[in-house]
Amino acid sequence: MPHWDPTQYAVFADDRSRPFDDLLARVAAADPWTIVDLGCGTGELTATLLDRWPSAEVIGVDSSPEMLVAALPRARTSPDGGRLRFEEADLRDWVARRSELSCDVVVSNAALQWVPDHLALMPALVRVLSPGGWLAVQIPGNHDSPSHELLRELAATEPYAPYVGAAARRPPTPGPADYLEALSALGCAVDTWETTYFHVLAGRDPVWEWISGTGARPVLQALPEDLRAEFTAEYQARLRVAYPAAEHGTTLPFRRVFAVARRT
Repeated sequence: MPHWDPTQYAVFADDRSRPFDDLLARVAAADPWTIVDLGCGTGELTATLLDRWPSAEVIGVDSSPEMLVAALPRARTSPDGGRLRFEEADLRDWVARRSELSCDVVVSNAALQWVPDHLALMPALVRVLSPGGWLAVQIPGNHDSPSHELLRELAATEPYAPYVGAAARRPPTPGPADYLEALSALGCAVDTWETTYFHVLAGRDPVWEWISGTGARPVLQALPEDLRAEFTAEYQARLRVAYPAAEHGTTLPFRRVFAVARRT
């Protein structure tokens, strides 16, 4: 897992919150007791879960110490007796330790794409759901977008390739049909879909600013500092061609995949 920069990640906080809101809009839990956000990041979106269900215990889980430094100040107790707290853990280990039927809502927003073969984790995620419990997952589905193709192409050239290695290789992510098949086989009622958001970004290199806080981080961290600056300049130039600026700004199409399942 890459080391995260909460400040850079927060630059596009409004754009990144839209898929989370769209995902949670399909979760019809009435009065859940225990809610878990796997891959909670800075906890800003996790905190909205306690606002929606103020009597619940909301647990944010993340493996990044940097992200949790930003998240921990958001911990609180609501006037209705619910509370928000955070734990540092790999989400796979956390789920493995959790007892069966112990969660009413499990959310994972833009995190599972970092877990290899994460469809294999679905049985464990469903196992921890209480009867009638909800699982809500959203992942980026843009592995074949120009931003990622250019990243892989450049990382495969000299002098970068010897340092980057596997950091630039990301397997294709599951689509809605894959989630539908996997979760239906586990006896869940399933709703899956995909949405392409058209983000209009401002600035000279806005797509670089976006991806440098997310998908490009493993590559950037694998490079020595002197090559990182050279790589950045060349990658920025390629991104400007692929995503040309217009009067209204620079448009970044971004496909995302959603799955909401209810344990029946």
